Amino acid sequence: MLWTDKYQPKTIKEVVGNGKQKQQIEHWISKWKEGVPQKPLFLIGPAGIGKTTLAHAIAREFSEYVELNASDKRSYDIIMNTIGESSSTKSLFGDNYKIIILDEVDGIHGTNDRGGVRAIGQIIKNAKHPLIMTANDFYSKKLVSIKPKCEVIKMQKVHTNSIGALLKKIAKKEEINVDPIAIKELAKQSNGDMRSALNTFQAISDKNTTFEIEDLEKISKKDDRSTIFDSVRTVLKSNTPSKVKKALYLDEDPTLVMEYLAENIPREYERKSEIKEAYDKIAKADLYFGRARNSRNYGYWKYASDFMGIGVSQSKKEKYKKFTRLSGPTAFTIMGKNRGKRNLRDRITEKMSKKMHISNSVAISMFPYLEIIFKDDEVAWEIS
Repeated sequence: MLWTDKYQPKTIKEVVGNGKQKQQIEHWISKWKEGVPQKPLFLIGPAGIGKTTLAHAIAREFSEYVELNASDKRSYDIIMNTIGESSSTKSLFGDNYKIIILDEVDGIHGTNDRGGVRAIGQIIKNAKHPLIMTANDFYSKKLVSIKPKCEVIKMQKVHTNSIGALLKKIAKKEEINVDPIAIKELAKQSNGDMRSALNTFQAISDKNTTFEIEDLEKISKKDDRSTIFDSVRTVLKSNTPSKVKKALYLDEDPTLVMEYLAENIPREYERKSEIKEAYDKIAKADLYFGRARNSRNYGYWKYASDFMGIGVSQSKKEKYKKFTRLSGPTAFTIMGKNRGKRNLRDRITEKMSKKMHISNSVAISMFPYLEIIFKDDEVAWEIS
């Protein structure tokens, strides 16, 4: 039996970490029990920190619950047929409330999920029972229309000390001799992911009656690479070059990271001189990315990375002690909206190039003059 199941918390108090968040949740539960309907509860935070476990603990406070993983069943019809009716009908136990749990809401994506978000919006609107939703990515665009309708609880990673304390309790129950240093290191490596720490601890302990630092070194470490938003926040908030370089260790296209940085510089930096200098560094990074593409010499990437990372980081005079809501690149949205115009431009350019025996760039350079000429409909008709 997995220890994540064996030692799963049964009550809200047993759930490790997120003390303030649990107080908010307990207030939400008490209001429902008083007969005062509340907004849906939306638990958002990194994977493995106990969102689903917490949702199940909340559900035990009520008579029954219905659960659906939104990332598995995502179309409008499936979600409405599975959850929609349950959310608006009476409980099997008379007038008692039943909990509706929608797990991994941000897993809805792509054409196969058409209508999934709309279905969730419909359920929120018509729900007569407490509704709990969970998601991993706080900044997911799929959640933009959902979050304002909910009481959003931003869940934090579990503190290293809390993870270590729980591992020691489990070790005592399982009669495993542990090295405190090894426990502390495992808790640290888990990076706030309680599930990961438990799974690793069980994997090692199933083979041994002791747990030492050597055992931990034999297994692969949890991948602690950042997400794009983590990296962008570190670059904009930190002044430590080594920390910034580490944050840019990402399994992402570096030019995409550069676009995220370029979008969020003016959101964080306030002085015009800082913004100007930061964009100058972004421009140089873009230049080196271009050289890497054109020459196929990807050694240029390290220079680009330093310009967009350390360069942007050092552009500020001091760290801003404020919360900044980061955003994805609007350039992609604009390009998407203008795709039709660009396609039309390219088709016209191709025809002009063949008829006039000129290059595409020369043809495009003539567009401003043609626009002026074509304002006169008669002249336009004669030319065409």
